[in-house]
Amino acid sequence: MNEIEVKTPEYVSLQFEPAGLGSRSVAFIIDQAILTVASIILVVIFMIILPVLEAGGVPTAFADILLILFFVLLFLMNWGYFVVYEFFSAGRTVGKMAIGIRVIQENGHSITLLSSFLRNLLRIIDALPTSYLLGILMIFLHPKHKRIGDLVAGTIVVHEKRKKAIKRTSIDIEIQKRKIQSSDQHVSISSFGKKEWDLLKMYSERLLHLQQEERIHVTEQLASKLFPKAGIPVEGKTHYERENGLLLLYVKMKEEWEFEL
Repeated sequence: MNEIEVKTPEYVSLQFEPAGLGSRSVAFIIDQAILTVASIILVVIFMIILPVLEAGGVPTAFADILLILFFVLLFLMNWGYFVVYEFFSAGRTVGKMAIGIRVIQENGHSITLLSSFLRNLLRIIDALPTSYLLGILMIFLHPKHKRIGDLVAGTIVVHEKRKKAIKRTSIDIEIQKRKIQSSDQHVSISSFGKKEWDLLKMYSERLLHLQQEERIHVTEQLASKLFPKAGIPVEGKTHYERENGLLLLYVKMKEEWEFEL
């Protein structure tokens, strides 16, 4: 297994297996199939709407503007799909989820919006001269299987690591009871590191054993510290909602930090 070691800013060593050409190609094919279906639906809708508008006496200039907007929308959908999914789904598109790979930063942290923007913007270069030939050659020849977009953005595509097989704890049962899932909200943990993980892990392990007064105090303190970094509003939330927000952050970070290394 061709594993690489990543040293995080918190001086934690993580081992990852870079995703090769085969797994990345299959993931890309799945994503492109989804985009192709979505594009066909969009084209069909446009072809239905345009004749109706022309029959209704819509000016030609308006029809031309509509045509331009259609192509802009088509481009944004096909390009933005990767940026949005990678940023909000911890470096995973639908295809990557299906294959079990993800994009991370070279320091081991989650991909940032800027990194995702850059690596996907440079798909234009990787696609040259045709059929992603340059990108395919780069992935095949680079020791870490990086294409040009990855080199510029400072990212790497890796295989998901298997989580530790651990017995379900009381907090795991509580999280399931509250129906908290990592996909519940679009919150960002890209700026979180080992310090935040340690805080969330300690909080989650102690939460159900704290007295009510101390539980409220600890929850308010940690929420005021972590919510702004995650893009979650602090004000106007009940104590229960604050607990749920912190447990959501815990679940999201657990996906990245509780790997079998």
